[in-house]
Amino acid sequence: MEKRKLGNTGLEVSAVGLGCMGLSFGYGPATEKQEAIKLIRAAAERGVTFFDTAEAYGPYVNEELLGEALQPFRKAVVIATKFGFVGGVPAKGLDSRPENIRAVAEASLKRLRTDVIDLFYQHRVDPNVPIEDVAGTVKDLISEGKVKHFGLSEAGVATIRRAHAVQPVAALQSEYSLWWKEPEAEILPALEELGIGFVPFSPLGKGFLTGKINVDTKFDQSDFRNKVPRFAEENRKVNQNLVDLLGQIAMQKQATAAQVALAWLLAQKPWIVPIPGTTKIHRLEENLGAVNIQLSESDLSEINAAVSQIKIMGARYPAEMQKQVER
Repeated sequence: MEKRKLGNTGLEVSAVGLGCMGLSFGYGPATEKQEAIKLIRAAAERGVTFFDTAEAYGPYVNEELLGEALQPFRKAVVIATKFGFVGGVPAKGLDSRPENIRAVAEASLKRLRTDVIDLFYQHRVDPNVPIEDVAGTVKDLISEGKVKHFGLSEAGVATIRRAHAVQPVAALQSEYSLWWKEPEAEILPALEELGIGFVPFSPLGKGFLTGKINVDTKFDQSDFRNKVPRFAEENRKVNQNLVDLLGQIAMQKQATAAQVALAWLLAQKPWIVPIPGTTKIHRLEENLGAVNIQLSESDLSEINAAVSQIKIMGARYPAEMQKQVER
């Protein structure tokens, strides 16, 4: 597996990571524990060294799952987790007070069965806590040996700059894919200037860009995509245009739509590391195969030109979740 460096802090990870949220949370019933452990270990055996979790996924159960699954591989992998919600529950609101960051760090270390968190993200920017206080607290945790690297998620450029001035930010995690290209306007140039890596979550559009979801797809009642405007039936019908385009390019490349979508991300910058999630080993292998898809400059130009002609319909978050995203 190809390796990439996230920013200037020396954090090296596999070119494609594994987003583990969906094994426990968000996309319908949790995967049976032993099956989930088998998937995580299959990723590690195939060269994935970057695993993403958070106290909020469950809450808590996803970290516990990773702690157990990755114990045999601990020295060879990088585990990223997150703080920033009241009791680890996004619906209860934001909490990045220094005392909560410390409490989450201690609890996450236990759940992850480790003595150090490789990458500790603020899950969402908390407007009630100066980002300098957040960065300073993580800086202290780093000096104490409990954390190795500091990250932010869904933060705006001004916040990134202020945080980075206190404690170098290793990575920003935000949504980025062929159907959400907003980071290209301001975020990517700022990250390049500052030497910060970028970790796109939902690089496959929460599954839509795989081509396995259509207007007739019914989600489990506990699947949060039921509330996402972009997945409303009328929007799925329109957004299918992008999937059809990806399918055409995939046929030319003897690849899948998912592989082309991931290869496009990997081709944007050498410091971008997507973290697609899955619950199936054959999909894991498909996603990892994206590193072998080479897109030329003309391929990328063709894809970008075609995508610019397609209007994606629907917001990417329901209103209550959108409030927690910094613009």
